[in-house]
Amino acid sequence: MNTARGILAKVPAITAFFWVIKVLATTVGETFADFLNESLGLGLTGTSVVMGFALVAALIWQFATKRYIPIVYWLAIVLISVAGTLITDTMTDAYGIPLIVSSMIFAILLALTFTVWFVREKTLAMKSIVTPTREGFYWLAILFTFALGTAVGDYLAETLGLGYGLSVVVYGIAIVLVVVAWRAKLLTGVTSFWIAYVLTRPLGASIGDFLSQAPADGGLGWGPENTSYVFLGAIVATVAYLSVTKRDALKA
Repeated sequence: MNTARGILAKVPAITAFFWVIKVLATTVGETFADFLNESLGLGLTGTSVVMGFALVAALIWQFATKRYIPIVYWLAIVLISVAGTLITDTMTDAYGIPLIVSSMIFAILLALTFTVWFVREKTLAMKSIVTPTREGFYWLAILFTFALGTAVGDYLAETLGLGYGLSVVVYGIAIVLVVVAWRAKLLTGVTSFWIAYVLTRPLGASIGDFLSQAPADGGLGWGPENTSYVFLGAIVATVAYLSVTKRDALKA
């Protein structure tokens, strides 16, 4: 898909691989932030600084490319997932902002991003990410979806006491309902995509917490380090496969 500026689509096609890596990345976003913050002792501020620099570098690399490159794109997704977690954690732990307030703030910011994006570009479709402006809106929306998903997920699991295991079931059912509504043509493809994108964030975070937290806290006790290694390994393997096969490349 070419434009006057010769930029190809900068994002992957929406396939099963996309959603698998998305959930894996959101899980890593939850557990890797905990690993750096707690296990390595960087603290919330130190972790935020390190991951902030890493994310900026990854996004510069992503914007500099002229087409979708799996390793570059998914590196940015993993890092922005960690950043979304850290933003919400900082608001909650450092500034005492209630999770329900954080959820509303990020929901408003996401809605404003979509509104300005659509008014300016007339589309929110993934396959239309072919200009720097649209790419900028896209990554801003991605950041807010991760922060929103983290806030909502923590609110339901911790504040409302839903627990990590039950949260996985609830978000899984919600995503299935979105798919059903899309197939029944009750939701457009673009709307369904972005709703599912938000929901997969707390789904992945709940999976990460369920695996990494101690049994006394409702988890399986893998720890954030082991959980991060397992899911990062799965991401690397899948991205390597896609880099070779090009199975998730958008067709021109």
